[in-house]
Amino acid sequence: MNAARWIRIALVLALAAAVAVAFYYRDRLSLETLDASIRQAGILGPLMFMGIYALATVLFLPGSVLTLAGGALFGPVAGTFYNLTGATLGATLAFLVARYLASDWVTRKTGGRLKQMIEGVEKEGWQFVAFTRLVPLFPFNLLNYALGLSRIKLLHYVIASYLFMLPGALAYTYLGYAGREAVAGGEGLIQKGLLALALLAVVAFLPRLIRRLRRPAPPSLSVTELKQRLDRSENILVLDVRSPEEYSGPLGHIRDAKLIPIAELGRRLEELRDGTDRTVAVICRTARRSAQALGLLQQAGFGNNLRLIRGGMTAWNKEGYPVEYGGFPEMASLSQSGNPS
Repeated sequence: MNAARWIRIALVLALAAAVAVAFYYRDRLSLETLDASIRQAGILGPLMFMGIYALATVLFLPGSVLTLAGGALFGPVAGTFYNLTGATLGATLAFLVARYLASDWVTRKTGGRLKQMIEGVEKEGWQFVAFTRLVPLFPFNLLNYALGLSRIKLLHYVIASYLFMLPGALAYTYLGYAGREAVAGGEGLIQKGLLALALLAVVAFLPRLIRRLRRPAPPSLSVTELKQRLDRSENILVLDVRSPEEYSGPLGHIRDAKLIPIAELGRRLEELRDGTDRTVAVICRTARRSAQALGLLQQAGFGNNLRLIRGGMTAWNKEGYPVEYGGFPEMASLSQSGNPS
């Protein structure tokens, strides 16, 4: 066993011990304790608070308590900034810890459904991070470590986390501020209370709105996967939805690919119904027209046997896979239809 592996094991044990200690003393994390400590720190109080928030995130302590405390101690504006910065720092540290300690092991060991899940997360990248920050499907502290096991770019993770945690941070910070004002008997308590409730209502409504707006990615294949399936002579039809000129142009076309330009697809669907349970792989220059074609085919009842080829003929050529050039039997009649944009 090499030294690097021993170091990783020691770090895992140290982290586990720190989490256990933090959980045991979690009841001491109160507003009164934080207030006294930050006052003693003077001008370094905000930095101390953000450090505590970051450490608490790494050690699985509840962030909601600290977020409320940030609003009570620093007010709605500065409190939101300190809460958001501390939470993002902690989330980044947890992400890096997981990536350093376990990502290589997970890459070697994962398979089946877990592998598909990780690949799906990596495919969406920052969009998945944004979605999970707005819609808390998983516990925040656990999610930070889980995302570190993927190959999402660190910069994308940090930016998406900071921006899309803002609505929740603002709402709960203001709630902490309003609660402190209520206890202190400040002015405008009714207005502040109503505003806090309104912000919480917006945050509660966001998951429903995001679920409606977020459409599932269409089923797809990479050009490498397509090439492998063609080499195995699987029952797959490559449907090229470019114009005839593009089909025989510089990018060429895949051997035996069927050309039906996107403008012709609606009235030529019967050509694709051969009674067999085959996969239809839709390809164009990149992927824009392929996605439109996929939508038309799904509406026409072609079921689950549809795949969008990611990157299209551009990616196919980039990989150096074989192509054919030249005319097409229906070139003359198809050219009269015009070229799709």
